[in-house]
Amino acid sequence: MPQFKIGVIGGTGLYDVEGLAEVEEVKIDTPFGKPSDVIITGKLGGVGVAFLPRHGRGHTIIPTEVPSRANIYALKSLGVESIIAINSVGSLKENIEQGNLVIPDQLIDLTKGRTNTFFGGGIVAHIQFAEPFCPQIRQVLYGAALAAGADAHPYGTYMVMEGPAFSTKAESHLHRTLGGDIIGMTALPEAKLAREAEICYAIIACATDYDVWHETEEEVGVEVILKTMRRQEELCKQIIKLSIPKISDVEGCGCSSALQGAIVTAPEAMPPDIIKKLELIIGKYIS
Repeated sequence: MPQFKIGVIGGTGLYDVEGLAEVEEVKIDTPFGKPSDVIITGKLGGVGVAFLPRHGRGHTIIPTEVPSRANIYALKSLGVESIIAINSVGSLKENIEQGNLVIPDQLIDLTKGRTNTFFGGGIVAHIQFAEPFCPQIRQVLYGAALAAGADAHPYGTYMVMEGPAFSTKAESHLHRTLGGDIIGMTALPEAKLAREAEICYAIIACATDYDVWHETEEEVGVEVILKTMRRQEELCKQIIKLSIPKISDVEGCGCSSALQGAIVTAPEAMPPDIIKKLELIIGKYIS
């Protein structure tokens, strides 16, 4: 099977990557089930790209039910080494205006009950996650955002809530006091799983609204989000197009060796069926 070095995970409002050549649809089944949808593969500027709509085409999957393990595993199986993820978010700061983009550098996990690891069942690993996004990919995305003319912020803390309902006003004010800059529902467990799979991962976060804390701006709602995302869609596609050639040359960030020293289970104690299930991810460390 051809190898596709860059993965793109599309969020609300982004359901394709324009300009792909040699386009094919790839159906993949994984040990963790089926991914959100078929994966669209092709080449952009000679670089192999695999695109996956996080919520499925037609937006049929709520954030809690996104099969993130299957999504990341499927992209890994295609040879993906770096992922650009698109996320719609609410702004928790006055200076992050509706329509701005944020390239976040930190995460706070407020989700409940999501499976956030490939491990378990007899194999234990503890990855380093102090810097949850690949710094080199973040730098490329921010540079591309500026080149595309976006109003972009080079860093920010992304608070990940469960959903699918939006925050109460009390929660929104609490999230601001906890240090959040933006809030959304889909960066986790995606970012943790990408790190476990040793894939570079970074986000273009599209601020569609001011959540519900702002006293004078329009409250968050699906209509507001979709209207803003329609304006940002072409901008995000341009950033992706500008980023892919540069990301394909990124090396030495450390993401590709995230499991080195992280697996603590003795090889002889690992259940054979779990080894087989995780071979794509841990094979080079236990062979």
